[in-house]
Amino acid sequence: MAAIAFHFSPPSFCYSSPSLQNSSYSSLSRLRFSCSVSSSVPQHGGRTGFMEFPYVSAPHKDLMVDLVSTVETRLESFLNPCNLPPDVQSCQNSTGTAHASIHLRSGVQSSVIDFILGSWLHCELPSGGALNITSLSAYLNSSTDAPNLLVELIQSSPTSMVLILDLPPRKDLVLNPDYLKTFYEDTHLDQHRQHLEKLSEVRPYFSSSLYIRSVASPTAILVLIETERLEEMIKTHVSPIAKEVLKTWLDICVFGERRVDETEKAYLKKRDEMSKSKTIEIDLGSNLPRLFGHETANRVLEALREVF
Repeated sequence: MAAIAFHFSPPSFCYSSPSLQNSSYSSLSRLRFSCSVSSSVPQHGGRTGFMEFPYVSAPHKDLMVDLVSTVETRLESFLNPCNLPPDVQSCQNSTGTAHASIHLRSGVQSSVIDFILGSWLHCELPSGGALNITSLSAYLNSSTDAPNLLVELIQSSPTSMVLILDLPPRKDLVLNPDYLKTFYEDTHLDQHRQHLEKLSEVRPYFSSSLYIRSVASPTAILVLIETERLEEMIKTHVSPIAKEVLKTWLDICVFGERRVDETEKAYLKKRDEMSKSKTIEIDLGSNLPRLFGHETANRVLEALREVF
């Protein structure tokens, strides 16, 4: 979840695509999982368990491991250890049909990092197959006005994937043209979207949520990839672009020097708090119970609210 969508994005998050509307996603909204955590099914706790990404293809896993490792390596001195409870870092339903792993590291007080959040979700679908979502997002604090980061891959079949890749802005781009130029024009981020959308296997993806669409940047990559060669597409096109966008975020947003006065800090703090509150309300609060039941959802939400 992130500035656009949390990492436990609901099935309805993909309903705006006709092909996904007709897929098994519609069945998922009817699921009601038990809220207990089964001790008979192996857990994927801690950083090691999170970094396994056990349910996705090798190219998909390699991409996520590379992105998370790059962030943690470059920002290591900025980050506190993950201190989520074990039953929040790893959760599942009693039947073993839904599993999730969450890895969250807050920023040290002297850094520009608010927190880094990674997650993966695996859910077996009633009609067969599975929904797999992997995500990495990063929030910056009010000591900078630079954009946040969101990477999310939503896969409903071996041949279909929604890719969301963005640096969501934290200021109004109409009122701040220099902000638009610095983070979106001078960085040439739009060339990545243009590259993907020229491919015959790729078409634009439009979220059904107006809120989600309203907070995306003008260079946001929101695409649906449909191909029998999905693993090759991830390796050849998605991975290089995601790594380049992450590099831009690290170089320009995290390590770029931005001066923010006290008035701007107050504005950013209020805006960020509203964004996080909306994330909990729209994404987490309504969809975690649907997948894992109220007891598990409340446990996860309570732990995340302490950071959000």
